[in-house]
This record gives sequence, C-alpha cells and structure tokens, in this order.
Amino acid sequence: MGTQNITKISEFLLLGLSEEAELQPLMFGLFLSMYIITQVANLLIIVVTVSDTHMHTPMYFFICNLAFVDMCFVSTTVPKMLVNIRTLSKAISYEGCITQIYFFILFALLDNFILAVMSYDRFVAICHPLHYRFIMKPKLCVLFVLVSWIISALNSLLQSFMVLRLSFCTHVEIPHFFCELDQLIHLACSDTFLNNVIVYITAMFLVIGPLTGILYSYSKIVSCIHAIASTQGRYKAFSNCASHLTVVFLFYCTTLGVYLSSAVAQNSHSSATASVMYTVVTPMLNPFIYSLRNKDIKRALKRLFNRKLQFSIVLGQKMFC
Repeated sequence: MGTQNITKISEFLLLGLSEEAELQPLMFGLFLSMYIITQVANLLIIVVTVSDTHMHTPMYFFICNLAFVDMCFVSTTVPKMLVNIRTLSKAISYEGCITQIYFFILFALLDNFILAVMSYDRFVAICHPLHYRFIMKPKLCVLFVLVSWIISALNSLLQSFMVLRLSFCTHVEIPHFFCELDQLIHLACSDTFLNNVIVYITAMFLVIGPLTGILYSYSKIVSCIHAIASTQGRYKAFSNCASHLTVVFLFYCTTLGVYLSSAVAQNSHSSATASVMYTVVTPMLNPFIYSLRNKDIKRALKRLFNRKLQFSIVLGQKMFC
C-alpha cells in the first residue's frame, strides 16, 4: 500500500454493466423504460391511496410510503447510469459518489424498515382483528415511519462519513453501475478495518433485526391462519398478506442473493448485473404486486379514472359552449 499513489481524487469511473458499444443503445432504452414504468406505477399508487378516502387505512398508508421510497430508491442509481450511457462517459464526481452512497443506503434501509412495519400491521390485522383499530392508530403509524426515516438517515450519514475518511489511489474504477459501498471500501488504499466493522455491526442490527421481526410476525400469522376452522376463512386471511409476503420475498431474496453470491464468487461484473434485480426490477414490480390481486386498489383506480373522465367531459362541454 505504501508504494501506491494515494491522493485526493476528484472523480471515480463507473464501469457499468457492459463495455460493449453495440449494447449501450439497447441498455439505455431498456433502463429508461423500466425507470419510467417504475415512476408512473408507484406515483399512481400514491395518487390513488391519497385521493380515495376508502383507502385511508394503516395498510395503504404504509403501501403509499413504500411506493414513494421505491421511486426515490430507483432514482439514486438509474438516472446517473442513463446519463453516462448517453454521454459515453463513465465519470462520477467524488462528491456525487458520496451523495449517491448516502441516498442509496437511506432508501434501501427505509425499504427494509417499512416492510418490517407492514408485517407487524398484517400480524395485528390477522391475529388481533378486534383490537386492530385500537392498536394501529394513525399516530402510531406516523411514528413508525418517522422513526424509520430518522434511523435510516443517521445510518446513511454515518456510512458516508466513514467513506470520507478513506484514501483512494488515482484512476479508481468501480466495477458497478453505481457507487456501491462495499465496492468502494474494497478499492480504498487506506486501512478499511473500521469501515468493515461499522458495516457489519449496522447490518446486524438494522437489516437482520427487521428481517427477524418479519419472520417472527409471519410465524405468528401462520399459526393464526392454521387455527382458523373454515377453508374460506383461511384463504381470506392469507390473501390479506399474500401481496406483502411476495414483496418481502422478492426484496430479501434478491438482496441477499446478490451479496452472498458476490462473497462466494468474488465476481464484480456478475454482482453488478445481479444488483439490477433489487435496485431496478423490484421497485418496478412492487406496485403491480400490490395492485393486481388487490380489489380495493382496482376499485380505487376505476373511481379515479371515472372522475378524470367525467372532468374531461365537463371541461370539453364548457369549451364548446
């Protein structure tokens, strides 16, 4: 390490998913389409849940927050990748990289916390239905989300400050399409022991902790569903948490799959490609998972579109009068 040219660098190079020139237009079109679909679908979920009074319940309050976080989460990585592909540039400034790390960790951890809170909401709804309104009060729901934001913001700030203390060799190339914390730590030329300790400790409490809470909640939910006598009752209880369980499975399996596979294979390019699943694909699929099997959201969408159609008809009549 002592012979390396260590200095205060001004930018990093993001190698992206592929360096083949003929694939760049295809990748640009694909990721732009996925980004637009993600933003429109999640924004539609937010508009529907906010505008329809029938959906002002704890479950849809959390779904609305999850949709907003997913919109922000995908916006931390994809726009910069699209700009780099379009301009044929790989550069990202030092400040831009630190900023991207901060917001990426912030919204990834928020996803984690909100999914855990939603599992608790489903646990109360299925296992304690008579006390649901008493337990899941609006103030408690807002408090859950507020605490999630505070913890996530403080952790992101800590991780960002820990990166700022690192020194890097000149011409640092990151084999990823965004500034990923683990990749950046491995590329540092200074001692990274403290950084790794902080990452492991925070992951243990802030990632494994909520995941344990989710597993505990669903273990209780399964027990409650199993105790229901009628088949119809069991099906109705399970359908109330099926969408959330699907989202949880998709989020954690893709995230853990990426980091476990990268730890075993040590293949940075494969890790970057696999990261597309939880950074881009999962936020795009979440609104569809919650809406396709949800009759309340379908009815709310119909009411919203009917109101828009009626407004357009009235506006058109006034224009021609």
